[in-house]
Order: sequence, then structure tokens, then C-alpha cells
Amino acid sequence: MMYITNQMKIIAKDKPFLSKTIAITIPIALQGLLNTILNFVDILMIGKLGESTIAGVGLANKVFFVFTLLVFGIVSGSGVLTAQYWGKRDVVNIRKVLGISLILALSASILFVVPCIINPKFVMGIFTNSEETIRIGAVYLSIVVISYPFTAITNAYVSLLRGVNQVKAPVIISIASILVNVIFNYILIFGKFGFPELGVAGAAIATLMARVVESSVLLFIVYKNHGPAAAKLKELLSFNLEFIKKYFVTVSPVIANEFMWGLGVTLYSLAYGRMGDSAVAAITITQTVEQIMQVIFMSLSNAAAVILGNEMGAGHLKDAEKHAKNLIFIQLTLTVFVGIFCFFIRQPIINLFDVTDIVAGYVKLCFLVFILYMPFKMFNTINIVGILRSGGDTKACLFLDCTGVWFIGIPMAFIGGLVLHLPIYTVYAMVLIEEIYKFILGIKRYRKKKWLRNLVATEY
Repeated sequence: MMYITNQMKIIAKDKPFLSKTIAITIPIALQGLLNTILNFVDILMIGKLGESTIAGVGLANKVFFVFTLLVFGIVSGSGVLTAQYWGKRDVVNIRKVLGISLILALSASILFVVPCIINPKFVMGIFTNSEETIRIGAVYLSIVVISYPFTAITNAYVSLLRGVNQVKAPVIISIASILVNVIFNYILIFGKFGFPELGVAGAAIATLMARVVESSVLLFIVYKNHGPAAAKLKELLSFNLEFIKKYFVTVSPVIANEFMWGLGVTLYSLAYGRMGDSAVAAITITQTVEQIMQVIFMSLSNAAAVILGNEMGAGHLKDAEKHAKNLIFIQLTLTVFVGIFCFFIRQPIINLFDVTDIVAGYVKLCFLVFILYMPFKMFNTINIVGILRSGGDTKACLFLDCTGVWFIGIPMAFIGGLVLHLPIYTVYAMVLIEEIYKFILGIKRYRKKKWLRNLVATEY
């Protein structure tokens, strides 16, 4: 108790750190909250069409999940360099990083767009053997996949803006996006104001429209303000071979990390998809709600990457070390309060969904599993996404995430779900054992301080 009190006093006295943490975290949290509420509203509206529709859209969105993780790997790795370059106010190299990030993110989007348009049923068949779920999911996927290139552009620019501490614009674009999506979801799913009732196809069209608006508004704001992100085409492509090598040394482990981790997590869905529509519906609802609960933690982790990256890029390594400890303390303190909050709001949230008593019971127990594992999961989030990556210790992050998923999570999902035929909440608990594994090894890696370094001392 004495330690907690002392740590709170230390953080309270460091007003510049506290002000910067709040100034960066809150706008990122608002943007994340808006995006997760958008996903929540999607599932809520789609849920009115039945459990098979929830399952179909939920599994179709696993494709988007893998895509966004690959793009997140690209822009998150780029964000490490951006934050450190901003520590020394090097706008020229920041724009080079943006150029490579855009090329990679757009290329990744094409890899997903082509197969999902050509044969969406085949892609859906990877996740489930339910013909009705495949049919519904394929309709949704073939339309929504067109939005992926717009998402790639948005994420690349948002990552740069965060790295240079400009976090308000993403909030504005998220508000515009959520309004478009919710309004046209209502109109197109249910056939309001004279429009045809398109069901799941209407939800996909609404999402596509929202992503186009999101990307367009963001680019308008960026180039209107003429800030560090307002790069000309020549500046985006001004990198040389040495700069590319430096970029990939830092970023390629992050890209591999997110893609391999995302692919592994998607294999969980392959196991869940063969446990029946009730199991899929339950885990889809659970994870959608969890995303809302986790927003503040991901936001603080992203803020940590920016704050620590800025400090290390400016050569202030002692400040970075001190502030990393503060950020871990804040994250774990928040975990206690959010865990208690989650426990008490379980039933009211479940009551929002039109599902059977069996699915509702599954969701309630899955929520309990999530709460029990939350301290481990949230430490791993700030340690891997925020601290280790901020100093370029990306190979350690790759090892932690990928071994956790592939050596523990995936075997547990298939053994529990398809061999032992256990209920979804038990399988979910088995899968999350990977968080304990990452927690133990992650603490050891953090204490070695190999993440504590300046990556941008040399210019190219």
C-alpha cells in the first residue's frame, strides 16, 4: 500500500509528464471509443437479423481483423520511427517514413481485396462449415472489402499524426465516420426513408461509405493545416536504399508480429466456427464489448509509444525509463477499476442483444473469463505495444506475441473446442493462458532495458 501511495505522489508531482500523457491519451481514447462503439452498433443492428447473421458478419470481420493487424504492424512500426524523429523535430525523415508506410499499407490492402472479391465464399469457408453462415458472410465481405484501401490510407496518416502529438484530427474524422455508418446502417439494413431493405448488404455498404468519408475528411484536414503530415508526393518518395534498410530493421519485426499474431488469433475463429453458431455469436458479442472496455488501455499504450519515443529520440533516456514505470503503474491501476466496472455491467449489456438464453449465458461466463485475465492482458498491452516497441525492441515483441499465440493459444483452442468439445467460455479461458506466459517473459524483457535506446541518432 505504501508503494502505491508513493508512486501516486511521484506521478502527481511530474506535471509535464502527466499533462502530456492526458493530452495524448484522451483524444486517442475518444477515437478508439468511437470506433469500437461503431462496431458495437453494427453488431447490435445486425443482431436484429438473427444469430446466423451475427455469426456470418462476425467471421467475415475476422478477415478485416487480420488486415487491420497487418496494417497496424506497418503503421505501428512506422510510428516508432516517427515518434523518435519528432523528438529531434526531423520532418524530412518523418515524411519519408510516411511514404514507405503508405506504399506497404496500400499493397497489403490489395492482397486482401482481390481474393475476397473473386471468391468470398471460399474465404468464408476457411472459418466455418455452416452453409448459411458462409452465404451471409460472403455477401457482407464482398462489399466491405472495397473499404480496405481507404482504411490503409487513414491508418498511415493517423499514425504519423500521433507520433507528432497531433491527436485531435483523428477524433474529428471518427465522429464523421460513425455518424455516416450509423445513419446508413439504419436506412439500408432496415429499408427506411424509401430505400430498399438490404439487410447484411446494407450494413456493408454503410461501412464502405463511412470509410470513404473518414479517409477524405482526414486528408482534407491534414493538407489544409500544412503540418508535418502534409507531404508532397516527391517528399513521400525521397527515401534511399540506406533509409529503407533502417526502416525495415525496426519495422519488419512489427509487421511480422502483427500479421503472425493476427493470423494465429484468426485460427481461434476457425476453431470457434466449428463449435456452432451459438458459440460464434457468444464470442463475437463478448469480444465486441471487450474492445470497448480495452479502449483506454490501448490508448494509454499508444500514448506511451509516442511519449517514450519522443524522449528517446531527443536523447532523454533517463526520463524515458522513469516515465515507463509511471505508465505501467497507471495502466495496472486502471485495470482494477475497469475490471470491477465490467463485472457489474455484464447483464445490462447482454440484455441489449436479441439472443437465446444459451447464448446469453455463454456471454456472461466469457465476460468473467475476460475480467480474470485482464491484469495480465493489460500489462502485456502496455509493455509490448507501448514500451518495448518505443525503443525498437521489436524482435522481442515478435517472439512474445507469436510464441504465445502459436504455441499456447491455438493448441488450446483446437484441443478445447474440437477435441474435448468443451463450452465456449472454457475454451476461451484455455486460450487466454497465453497472456500469463507473455506476462512472465515480458517482465523479464522489460527489466533488461534493451528497449531503452535512441534509434534516430544517424540521419539518411
